[in-house]
Amino acid sequence: MIKSIISKRSDIKPFPFPVYSGTIAFLLLAGLADSIYLSVHHYLVYTDIGYESFCAISKAINCDTVSQSPYSIFLGVPVAVWGVAGYLFCLLLLPFAFSADAGKKRMWRLIFTISLIFSLISIIFAVISNLYIHSYCIMCILSYCINFLFLFYSWLIIRRFGEKEGIIKGFWQDIELVFNKNKLSLSIFAPYAVLVISAFVYFPAYWNLSPPPLSANVPKGITEDGHPWIGGSEIGGSENPELVITEFADYLCFQCKKMHFFLRHLIEKNPGKIRLIHRHYPMDHRYNPIVKKPFHVGSGDMSLLSIYAAKEGKFWEMNDALFGVDISSEKIDIKELAEKTGLDADKLAASIFDNNIRRNLWFDIRDGLKAGITGTPAFMINGKLYLGEIPADILKKAIK
Repeated sequence: MIKSIISKRSDIKPFPFPVYSGTIAFLLLAGLADSIYLSVHHYLVYTDIGYESFCAISKAINCDTVSQSPYSIFLGVPVAVWGVAGYLFCLLLLPFAFSADAGKKRMWRLIFTISLIFSLISIIFAVISNLYIHSYCIMCILSYCINFLFLFYSWLIIRRFGEKEGIIKGFWQDIELVFNKNKLSLSIFAPYAVLVISAFVYFPAYWNLSPPPLSANVPKGITEDGHPWIGGSEIGGSENPELVITEFADYLCFQCKKMHFFLRHLIEKNPGKIRLIHRHYPMDHRYNPIVKKPFHVGSGDMSLLSIYAAKEGKFWEMNDALFGVDISSEKIDIKELAEKTGLDADKLAASIFDNNIRRNLWFDIRDGLKAGITGTPAFMINGKLYLGEIPADILKKAIK
């Protein structure tokens, strides 16, 4: 009976070669489509003030958070764009694998090696998401699955259709096949190389968000309640701005940074029409009672530094410096902030423990709680609260 079972198993034939090779082609196309989506998503996260991806579900499952992390950029190019280049390269190798002289045996060790690299990269980014970003991207997880399936089916083809030579020997034979087909290689890889090199050399660094320079032509000051403002006309002047916006922001909130810089650019381009009043609402569990678990740790201390800088007439310099702090950093570099703003480092460090400054921060948080603010950024316009963004029609009315 045992012999009968062994005999039946030996009679089992693999699926035809096109089933395996076609599956690999499908996986590569799926990976390419996923990488294109992630590339567009990454661009929109940084450039569209109202954009939010479908998988921004929670703190743990949030594609936006992953794209906002510094780990989404590698050597000056988004990781997703590297993915587009990688999947496209593998797709360009398939014509060699399907050629008559490949005989179902060539190119698959080279492709297997590339799939192994893709899988290792997937593991590395999964570890980074877990240990450093503390958030996961659904579309990234999909790419990990694609890479592991790519590896598995490459291995199946080698096992069921390949020759007995080892991976290394077969790898170099596959390379040799590519170089022997001079015309095909040149026609396929020359345009690819030009396209990739050009894209990588001239790729715009759109993720480097920055405020406009503090122009002397744009008025700024402190309200009667002690809150910094910028734009519009001087308080008490004969002219009033068409739109007054009070923002409640957190220095470790990416959307706060994006919206704040966007509004600053609008103010710079439309002098006298918009005034922005800044108030603090750190989502730091040590300061804000609405936050029950550790979150945006350090944003409360950053708000205290900013309040001190306002008292010294350096609020906007400190504000821009704090929004420029690397959100992945675990410590605030007081000395660096002091150098950027022209403040005394010792006094700046001591301001975190100043009870009067802490009281001012609590007034901002208290008013935010009364207004019903549950997250940042939040904006008060004519007594109405807007969470996350300001409706475009409100801004259009002001700047016409």
